[in-house]
This record gives sequence, C-alpha cells and structure tokens, in this order.
Amino acid sequence: MLLTHTNANGEAAMVDISAKPVSRREAVATGHIKLQPATLELIRENQIQKGDVLAVARIAGIQAAKLTQHLIPLCHQIPLSKVGVDFVLNPEGITATATAKTICQTGVEMEALSAVTVSLLTIYDMCKGVDKAMRLDGVHLVSKTKELAEKG
Repeated sequence: MLLTHTNANGEAAMVDISAKPVSRREAVATGHIKLQPATLELIRENQIQKGDVLAVARIAGIQAAKLTQHLIPLCHQIPLSKVGVDFVLNPEGITATATAKTICQTGVEMEALSAVTVSLLTIYDMCKGVDKAMRLDGVHLVSKTKELAEKG
C-alpha cells in the first residue's frame, strides 16, 4: 500500500500537489444530531437562551471549513469558492449538510466534513443546557466531484 502522507524515511509529510492540474472540485458531507422533541421545538421557536441556533451553527460550519488547514495536520490551504451549510429538522433531530467548492489542485472533502461536524457541535453546545441526551451520528462524505478547470 502506498502511503501518500509519508516521506522516504516514513516520516509524516505534506503531499506535493504542485504537478497536479487545477480542477473544479466539490464535496458534500452530512451528519445528524439527535435531540429531544422539546429541544427541537425550542429551536424552531428560536427560544434557546444562547440565541438563533441554526444561524450560529451555519456560521460556525462555514468558519470551520475556512480553518480546516489549521485543524487537520498536513491539510493543504486551499482557496474556497463556496461553503454552504443547510439544516433539515426532522422528528428525531437535525440533519446538517455541508457543501464545499474550490478550483484547486486538491479536494475539499476535509473542508466539507469539518463544516458539517462543527455545525453539529455548535448545535450541541447551544442546546446542552436543555438537552442532556443529544448525540451526534452518521457524519460522512456523501459525494465528491472533480472536473478539469478551463484554461484562460
């Protein structure tokens, strides 16, 4: 098996992407936080004492994507073209979906995963005073795409 994050001596190393072509890349990640029905109702009615849970969680997720290179060792700093975080409230909790886009030589999977995870952690943080049974579940990469960028 070829390990791409080690050098010839087996030491941790950042992958050299300088020879790779620039591509349009997109990654989508999702995850879920299980909440008590009463907590969901407080979120719907914007009655959580710490503020607008979904607005703060969305901003936190976007910020996390922008800071991924500071959180994950050996991650490249990449120019993000777009990061979006969306939420769906359902009877068991909230599903978060994050989309990250770039035109770069490397992918944005870690940025999408960081965005969805931190958005869910923010919901947890904002609701921990009223719901002791919360649980994060099922964070995963849904898709990633790559197409060569146009020259010019």
